[in-house]
Amino acid sequence: MKLKRQSLVSQGSIIRMLQMAGEAWERCDYQQTFELLERANRLDPANPRVLFNLARSYALRFQSADAERCFEKAIRLASNQAEILATAGRLFADLGNHQTAERYYRRALEQKNVAPDTVARVAELYDRLHRADDAAAMAERALHLDNACPLAQLTLAKLRRQAGRLAEAEQVVRPALTSADREMRIRGFYELGAIYDRQGRYDDAMSAFLEAKVLLQPDAPPLLAQLKSFVLLVMEMQSNVSGEMLARWSASAHELLQPPHRLALLGGHARSGTTLLEQVLDSHPDIISAEETTIFHSDAYAPLGENLPPETTMLAALDGASAQSLRQGRQRYCQTMSRCVGRPLEQRLLIDKNPALQVFILAFVRFFPEARLIVALRDPRDVVLSCFMQAHWPLGASSVNYLNLESTCADYSRIMGIWQTLKPLLKNPWLEVRYEDMVADLESVARRTLDFLGVSWNPGVLKFDEHARQKLLRSPTYADVAQPVYKRAQGRWRNYQKYLAPHLDKLAPFVKVFGYE
Repeated sequence: MKLKRQSLVSQGSIIRMLQMAGEAWERCDYQQTFELLERANRLDPANPRVLFNLARSYALRFQSADAERCFEKAIRLASNQAEILATAGRLFADLGNHQTAERYYRRALEQKNVAPDTVARVAELYDRLHRADDAAAMAERALHLDNACPLAQLTLAKLRRQAGRLAEAEQVVRPALTSADREMRIRGFYELGAIYDRQGRYDDAMSAFLEAKVLLQPDAPPLLAQLKSFVLLVMEMQSNVSGEMLARWSASAHELLQPPHRLALLGGHARSGTTLLEQVLDSHPDIISAEETTIFHSDAYAPLGENLPPETTMLAALDGASAQSLRQGRQRYCQTMSRCVGRPLEQRLLIDKNPALQVFILAFVRFFPEARLIVALRDPRDVVLSCFMQAHWPLGASSVNYLNLESTCADYSRIMGIWQTLKPLLKNPWLEVRYEDMVADLESVARRTLDFLGVSWNPGVLKFDEHARQKLLRSPTYADVAQPVYKRAQGRWRNYQKYLAPHLDKLAPFVKVFGYE
């Protein structure tokens, strides 16, 4: 039964409320966002745009029951139910909630007007859940509905590549390279590059990756402007932090920031083996991990700047933070993280796996002086190459660094340079874990890491690949960590040495200090 559309206010008022809700969301004022959207819903209960915004906002804050409530109302109102069901499926899939995502996708598949793209999205979901046969069947179904569906072509090509059927993969992906959809073309060239790399055609692979970068360039200018401002903040922090300051934070924190939490930050530069180590640790029954969320930034760090002058530096904001604001940030972080992982944090040790927080280590220890720090290391040359080769869409604040090898090397130098500055000053216990050591002797590394975390040995961590196959991982390496450890990614940079050669001087200090000479 369709709900009757009865608006108690003008549509102009509703639009203004939606704009105000969006502005509140940008300020990380989520309570204000919900209040505005719920008010708009009461005034115009049959407005699908309001319901969609409510559903999306609740989902992004891990309030799944409220999100589903709003989606169900929107579905009853929608003239195209398949579209709303598919939107819900994609949103929950992006958040790692694969059970809810599959439930909505299945309902979308039952609709007579289901779009080929939706069927292809289901294929993507099954691929990420390591259900290769189901993924291939869905991709083929999408192509039956539309033999030029680029997303289905991309998914099928990836499945063929992962199965080692490289010639077939290349044939399948080629039509996507001329798609009218720019995203599909970009992803297509990245996939073609990955296929060529597996074939040992390294020059062709580099050409394909560069084609993808050219297509991404129009999105770069505003992100590069933001990056420039952020880099200045980070450099200021790195130049002015002192051991005295961190000692002062530590001395006052244990009294002010109670109760303590069982918590560790797993960082390092992206593509340094963080996902592999995370899945090893997450396989332990006394540990639970959260994968690359924005929770610390949005719930703890960002609110510190609410009432500060815009010119306030990162370090000044942290140093001047009141005990009350730190306590509130801890509380918000823990509440939201508990919803994210689906259980109270007190039950297990939490691993917040997030390379993006590597430059926010000072902020993290300011809020959580009890936290332990794990930093993943890998040959810097392999890290840079892997970042450069990894598909990125849409372009973001981190991936804008990877548009060329020079800026990728500069990003590595900047991020790991901060770590080199901080680690002799930090009062928090920290441990560096090398990817190459995990590959060579996983058990020894796992034992050492668990001992550092104060967690007893459990042999189940060595079956991390079986554990990973039961999860929906957002990391680009989701397929790799569902396999036993392998060595083919070591020394990969040598295949592209002539391209890296002009930039290796930036990496040389880290190659030396991390022992990769």
